[in-house]
Amino acid sequence: MKLKKKQVIKPLVFAVTVCAFAFLITSFSTTGKNILTAKHVSTGQPAQDSLQVEEVSLYDELALDSLGLSREAFDYAMQGYNKLNEEGKIKNDQVLSIIDFSLPSTKKRLFVIDLQNKMLLFNTLVSHGRNSGTVSANNFSNRPNSFMSSLGFFVTGDSYRGEHGLSLRLQGEEAGINDNAMARGIVMHSANYVNESLIKSQGYIGRSLGCPAIPESVHRKVIERIRNGSCLFLYSRDKTYSMHTKMISRDSSAT
Repeated sequence: MKLKKKQVIKPLVFAVTVCAFAFLITSFSTTGKNILTAKHVSTGQPAQDSLQVEEVSLYDELALDSLGLSREAFDYAMQGYNKLNEEGKIKNDQVLSIIDFSLPSTKKRLFVIDLQNKMLLFNTLVSHGRNSGTVSANNFSNRPNSFMSSLGFFVTGDSYRGEHGLSLRLQGEEAGINDNAMARGIVMHSANYVNESLIKSQGYIGRSLGCPAIPESVHRKVIERIRNGSCLFLYSRDKTYSMHTKMISRDSSAT
Protein backbone atom coordinates (compact mmCIF):
# COMPACT_ATOMS: atom_id res chain seq x y z
CA MET A 1 0.00 0.00 0.00
CA LYS A 2 1.37 3.38 -0.95
CA LEU A 3 1.55 6.09 1.71
CA LYS A 4 0.33 9.51 0.97
CA LYS A 5 2.98 12.22 0.61
CA LYS A 6 1.89 14.03 3.80
CA GLN A 7 2.09 10.78 5.78
CA VAL A 8 5.75 10.37 4.76
CA ILE A 9 6.77 14.00 5.49
CA LYS A 10 5.41 14.17 9.07
CA PRO A 11 7.56 11.33 10.49
CA LEU A 12 10.57 12.71 8.62
CA VAL A 13 10.13 16.21 10.12
CA PHE A 14 9.75 14.69 13.59
CA ALA A 15 12.97 12.68 13.20
CA VAL A 16 14.92 15.72 12.03
CA THR A 17 13.59 17.78 14.97
CA VAL A 18 14.64 15.10 17.50
CA CYS A 19 18.16 14.93 16.02
CA ALA A 20 18.54 18.72 16.09
CA PHE A 21 17.39 18.85 19.73
CA ALA A 22 19.85 16.11 20.68
CA PHE A 23 22.66 18.03 18.94
CA LEU A 24 21.83 21.22 20.86
CA ILE A 25 21.87 19.38 24.18
CA THR A 26 25.26 17.86 23.38
CA SER A 27 26.68 21.23 22.31
CA PHE A 28 25.43 22.93 25.47
CA SER A 29 26.94 20.19 27.61
CA THR A 30 30.31 20.51 25.87
CA THR A 31 30.25 24.31 26.08
CA GLY A 32 29.45 24.15 29.77
CA LYS A 33 32.39 21.83 30.32
CA ASN A 34 34.67 24.24 28.49
CA ILE A 35 33.52 27.09 30.72
CA LEU A 36 34.22 25.09 33.86
CA THR A 37 37.71 24.16 32.67
CA ALA A 38 38.60 27.53 31.16
CA LYS A 39 41.01 28.24 34.03
CA HIS A 40 42.95 25.07 33.37
CA VAL A 41 46.09 25.23 31.28
CA SER A 42 47.11 22.39 29.01
CA THR A 43 50.33 20.91 30.39
CA GLY A 44 49.93 17.33 29.33
CA GLN A 45 48.46 16.51 32.73
CA PRO A 46 44.80 15.93 33.63
CA ALA A 47 42.87 19.20 33.85
CA GLN A 48 42.23 18.85 37.59
CA ASP A 49 45.99 18.67 38.20
CA SER A 50 46.90 21.75 36.16
CA LEU A 51 44.68 24.42 37.68
CA GLN A 52 46.65 27.67 37.86
CA VAL A 53 45.83 30.15 40.62
CA GLU A 54 47.11 33.66 39.95
CA GLU A 55 48.60 35.21 43.06
CA VAL A 56 47.32 38.73 43.63
CA SER A 57 49.81 41.09 45.24
CA LEU A 58 48.73 42.68 48.50
CA TYR A 59 49.67 45.99 46.88
CA ASP A 60 47.01 45.37 44.21
CA GLU A 61 44.51 43.83 46.59
CA LEU A 62 44.51 46.94 48.78
CA ALA A 63 44.63 49.26 45.73
CA LEU A 64 47.58 51.08 47.27
CA ASP A 65 48.46 52.64 43.93
CA SER A 66 45.20 54.60 44.05
CA LEU A 67 46.40 56.14 47.34
CA GLY A 68 49.74 57.13 45.82
CA LEU A 69 52.04 54.55 47.42
CA SER A 70 54.87 53.68 45.05
CA ARG A 71 54.98 50.04 43.91
CA GLU A 72 58.75 50.13 44.38
CA ALA A 73 58.35 51.43 47.92
CA PHE A 74 56.02 48.54 48.75
CA ASP A 75 58.22 45.91 47.11
CA TYR A 76 61.36 47.18 48.87
CA ALA A 77 59.48 47.36 52.17
CA MET A 78 58.46 43.71 51.85
CA GLN A 79 62.03 42.66 51.09
CA GLY A 80 63.40 44.44 54.14
CA TYR A 81 60.56 43.23 56.34
CA ASN A 82 61.26 39.62 55.35
CA LYS A 83 64.98 40.03 55.96
CA LEU A 84 64.51 41.55 59.40
CA ASN A 85 61.93 38.92 60.26
CA GLU A 86 64.29 36.11 59.26
CA GLU A 87 66.97 37.67 61.47
CA GLY A 88 64.58 37.61 64.41
CA LYS A 89 64.53 41.40 64.81
CA ILE A 90 60.78 41.82 64.37
CA LYS A 91 58.51 40.98 67.29
CA ASN A 92 55.37 42.67 66.05
CA ASP A 93 55.28 40.97 62.65
CA GLN A 94 51.62 41.61 61.92
CA VAL A 95 52.10 45.20 60.77
CA LEU A 96 54.34 46.94 58.27
CA SER A 97 54.63 50.73 58.10
CA ILE A 98 55.87 52.64 55.05
CA ILE A 99 56.63 56.34 54.68
CA ASP A 100 56.84 57.20 50.99
CA PHE A 101 58.98 60.31 50.64
CA SER A 102 58.56 60.22 46.87
CA LEU A 103 55.25 61.94 47.71
CA PRO A 104 55.11 65.60 48.79
CA SER A 105 54.14 66.49 52.35
CA THR A 106 50.70 67.55 51.13
CA LYS A 107 49.87 63.88 50.53
CA LYS A 108 49.08 61.19 53.09
CA ARG A 109 52.35 59.32 52.80
CA LEU A 110 52.38 57.14 55.95
CA PHE A 111 50.84 53.74 55.29
CA VAL A 112 50.32 51.23 58.13
CA ILE A 113 49.40 47.81 56.76
CA ASP A 114 48.02 44.82 58.66
CA LEU A 115 49.76 41.98 56.79
CA GLN A 116 47.90 39.22 58.59
CA ASN A 117 44.39 40.49 57.94
CA LYS A 118 45.27 42.24 54.68
CA MET A 119 44.01 45.65 55.74
CA LEU A 120 45.23 49.22 55.48
CA LEU A 121 44.99 50.42 59.08
CA PHE A 122 46.16 54.02 58.67
CA ASN A 123 46.99 56.40 55.84
CA THR A 124 47.93 59.81 57.13
CA LEU A 125 50.18 62.86 56.82
CA VAL A 126 53.75 62.69 58.12
CA SER A 127 56.49 65.31 58.30
CA HIS A 128 60.09 65.27 57.12
CA GLY A 129 63.12 67.13 58.48
CA ARG A 130 63.35 70.87 57.86
CA ASN A 131 66.66 70.55 56.02
CA SER A 132 65.39 67.72 53.84
CA GLY A 133 63.27 70.09 51.79
CA THR A 134 60.18 72.24 51.88
CA VAL A 135 57.24 70.64 50.10
CA SER A 136 59.14 67.44 49.31
CA ALA A 137 61.98 65.59 51.03
CA ASN A 138 65.01 65.48 48.75
CA ASN A 139 68.00 65.45 51.12
CA PHE A 140 68.71 62.86 53.80
CA SER A 141 71.29 62.36 56.50
CA ASN A 142 72.36 60.17 59.41
CA ARG A 143 74.42 62.95 61.02
CA PRO A 144 73.50 64.49 64.39
CA ASN A 145 72.10 68.03 64.17
CA SER A 146 71.58 67.72 60.43
CA PHE A 147 67.84 68.29 60.93
CA MET A 148 67.23 65.93 58.02
CA SER A 149 65.23 62.74 57.76
CA SER A 150 66.99 59.38 57.48
CA LEU A 151 65.91 56.75 54.99
CA GLY A 152 65.81 52.99 55.32
CA PHE A 153 64.56 50.35 57.71
CA PHE A 154 63.78 50.88 61.38
CA VAL A 155 62.38 48.64 64.08
CA THR A 156 60.02 50.37 66.47
CA GLY A 157 60.87 50.43 70.17
CA ASP A 158 58.75 51.20 73.20
CA SER A 159 56.50 54.21 73.63
CA TYR A 160 57.14 56.89 76.24
CA ARG A 161 56.02 60.37 77.23
CA GLY A 162 58.41 63.13 76.23
CA GLU A 163 58.29 66.81 75.34
CA HIS A 164 55.90 66.01 72.47
CA GLY A 165 53.68 63.79 74.60
CA LEU A 166 53.28 60.15 73.65
CA SER A 167 56.23 59.23 71.42
CA LEU A 168 57.75 56.12 69.87
CA ARG A 169 61.44 55.23 69.82
CA LEU A 170 62.92 54.12 66.48
CA GLN A 171 65.95 51.88 66.09
CA GLY A 172 67.78 52.35 62.77
CA GLU A 173 68.84 49.01 61.31
CA GLU A 174 71.15 50.23 58.53
CA ALA A 175 74.76 51.05 59.40
CA GLY A 176 75.85 54.43 58.09
CA ILE A 177 72.36 55.20 56.84
CA ASN A 178 70.10 55.51 59.88
CA ASP A 179 71.87 53.83 62.81
CA ASN A 180 72.30 57.18 64.60
CA ALA A 181 68.54 57.50 65.05
CA MET A 182 68.59 56.79 68.77
CA ALA A 183 71.51 59.16 69.39
CA ARG A 184 69.80 61.86 67.31
CA GLY A 185 66.53 61.44 69.21
CA ILE A 186 64.64 60.47 66.06
CA VAL A 187 61.21 59.32 67.24
CA MET A 188 57.64 59.27 66.01
CA HIS A 189 55.51 61.85 67.79
CA SER A 190 52.55 64.12 67.23
CA ALA A 191 52.80 67.71 66.04
CA ASN A 192 50.24 70.47 65.62
CA TYR A 193 52.02 71.57 62.46
CA VAL A 194 51.01 68.37 60.66
CA ASN A 195 47.51 69.18 59.48
CA GLU A 196 45.37 69.93 56.44
CA SER A 197 44.83 73.60 57.32
CA LEU A 198 48.53 74.39 56.89
CA ILE A 199 48.46 72.78 53.47
CA LYS A 200 45.65 75.13 52.49
CA SER A 201 47.33 78.21 53.94
CA GLN A 202 51.00 77.73 52.96
CA GLY A 203 51.06 74.80 50.54
CA TYR A 204 52.85 72.28 52.77
CA ILE A 205 52.82 70.98 56.34
CA GLY A 206 55.33 71.94 58.99
CA ARG A 207 58.71 70.24 59.22
CA SER A 208 60.49 68.58 62.11
CA LEU A 209 64.11 68.27 63.23
CA GLY A 210 64.22 64.92 61.45
CA CYS A 211 61.43 63.03 63.21
CA PRO A 212 58.46 61.53 61.36
CA ALA A 213 55.79 63.61 63.13
CA ILE A 214 52.14 62.71 62.57
CA PRO A 215 48.78 64.44 63.27
CA GLU A 216 47.62 64.79 66.86
CA SER A 217 44.27 63.28 65.92
CA VAL A 218 45.71 59.84 65.12
CA HIS A 219 49.11 59.60 66.82
CA ARG A 220 47.92 57.59 69.83
CA LYS A 221 46.24 54.93 67.71
CA VAL A 222 49.17 54.68 65.30
CA ILE A 223 51.83 54.44 68.01
CA GLU A 224 49.82 51.90 69.98
CA ARG A 225 49.47 49.73 66.88
CA ILE A 226 53.06 49.73 65.62
CA ARG A 227 55.13 49.91 68.83
CA ASN A 228 57.33 47.18 70.29
CA GLY A 229 59.12 45.60 67.39
CA SER A 230 57.38 46.31 64.07
CA CYS A 231 59.07 47.27 60.80
CA LEU A 232 59.05 50.86 59.56
CA PHE A 233 60.50 51.72 56.13
CA LEU A 234 61.24 55.27 54.97
CA TYR A 235 61.45 55.29 51.18
CA SER A 236 62.71 57.72 48.56
CA ARG A 237 64.01 57.43 45.02
CA ASP A 238 67.37 58.48 46.44
CA LYS A 239 70.30 57.08 44.45
CA THR A 240 72.73 57.29 47.37
CA TYR A 241 70.49 55.12 49.51
CA SER A 242 69.95 52.64 46.69
CA MET A 243 73.69 52.30 46.18
CA HIS A 244 74.52 51.68 49.85
CA THR A 245 71.62 49.75 51.36
CA LYS A 246 72.10 46.03 51.96
CA MET A 247 68.47 45.43 52.81
CA ILE A 248 67.05 45.28 49.31
CA SER A 249 67.88 43.71 45.98
CA ARG A 250 67.10 45.65 42.84
CA ASP A 251 67.24 42.45 40.78
CA SER A 252 64.01 41.12 42.24
CA SER A 253 60.91 42.39 44.00
CA ALA A 254 58.85 41.01 46.83
CA THR A 255 55.08 41.13 46.72
